[in-house]
Amino acid sequence: MGHRFDLGARRPRAVQATPPLLLLLLLLLPLLVMVLAEGGDYYELLGVNREATTREIRQAFKKLALTMHPDKNPGDASAHDRFLKVNRAYEVLKDEDLRKKYDKYGEKGLDEQQGGRYESWNFYRYDFGIYDDDLEIITLDSGDFEAAVNSGEMWFINFYSPRCSHCHQLAPTWRDFAKEMDGVIRIGAVNCGDNNHLCRRRGINSYPSLYLFKAAQKPEKFHGDRSKDELVRFTMKFITTAVTRLWQGNVFAEVETAFSSGIGWIITFCSDTGDCLEPRTRQKLAGMLDGLVKVGWMDCVTEEQLCLSFQVNGGATALFPPESSLDLQGSVLWLKTLDSKEIYTQVIEHLPDLELLTTHSFQSKLSHHRWLVSFTFGHRSSSNDYKKLQARLRDDHIQVGRVDCLTDSQLCSVCLLTVCLCVLRLAEWTVSQTLSCVSVCLSD
Repeated sequence: MGHRFDLGARRPRAVQATPPLLLLLLLLLPLLVMVLAEGGDYYELLGVNREATTREIRQAFKKLALTMHPDKNPGDASAHDRFLKVNRAYEVLKDEDLRKKYDKYGEKGLDEQQGGRYESWNFYRYDFGIYDDDLEIITLDSGDFEAAVNSGEMWFINFYSPRCSHCHQLAPTWRDFAKEMDGVIRIGAVNCGDNNHLCRRRGINSYPSLYLFKAAQKPEKFHGDRSKDELVRFTMKFITTAVTRLWQGNVFAEVETAFSSGIGWIITFCSDTGDCLEPRTRQKLAGMLDGLVKVGWMDCVTEEQLCLSFQVNGGATALFPPESSLDLQGSVLWLKTLDSKEIYTQVIEHLPDLELLTTHSFQSKLSHHRWLVSFTFGHRSSSNDYKKLQARLRDDHIQVGRVDCLTDSQLCSVCLLTVCLCVLRLAEWTVSQTLSCVSVCLSD
């Protein structure tokens, strides 16, 4: 059945013929649309944007696999071919090198022989991406593994195989453990089925294999019982940040020394009445807030008068910010919870915000220090995460600040549409240089 073009003949008059080239394009247009629809952009096939993370790509593919898989569509003769296209898109976009080639050259830059097979529906339902929905667990691929373990943060990583029954038995415990230790260390997982070369290079020959990575130290393998308590006990051996017992002979010197460096104190007062923080909770907080706040405890049975000088006559816990005074307690934050994560959140919220940089102050600030700058639109809760960076970058003499693009648009580019971090090292500053730096952030 062909295409008929009604050029119209309401009254007898000469009708100008359609140019041959235009007519050809009109005839071919439906065919071109059909070809594009069948091939499809890989990102569109998976329903993700071009900036999607590997985790987001896996999550999107899994959703499609559970509905489009031929096993779920036995009466659809085209299901196999459609799912092959989706599977091909996933195989390319999950691989860092293939994704770069695709982004640069499209399908022309890829090996046409790849992507001809896929797994059963049960595999995608039960074995695929088993930690992708767990926010506390970071699934690491070959492309980001080395950066993670060399970042200076402590990582405890589960090397697993999706076809390993013991790995699936461990998964609920690993999730509970990750929630328990969230904020204390980084919890990761590596799928050795997808990253076989990485696992072989790391000497992984059994699953699951659990390794703790700490900066400048040899990875430590976990050999104990795979219970949450044993995993926590093993991890806490590596949290070595000091927790100080405070008493009459050291309390004022310890506190004032920290205050002079811009570091506050969490002090838990332990008594026969009321509640104070458990030793493990104190140690967790010391690790979570290392460089921002010191953690100490006071025995109010043996140091009764000292505790009374803090207006404490029972178990209690308080944050003393660096600008506070032990004599004037108006700025002290009394903590009403014993949960380490809740305390961490309250403390971070209570600490001073990042320094706000403006057009007028930016040049003078930049001439004296290197700065890590967060460009945001209005107040963003993510600035709380950057507060921790201040402590981490202090030894590198890098300052951390923020620019509010809503109130100081001169410092922000018109192309800046999302939150961005940028390290500025310039001895002299101009608006154009800053905008150039912002553009680099976006392109990265």
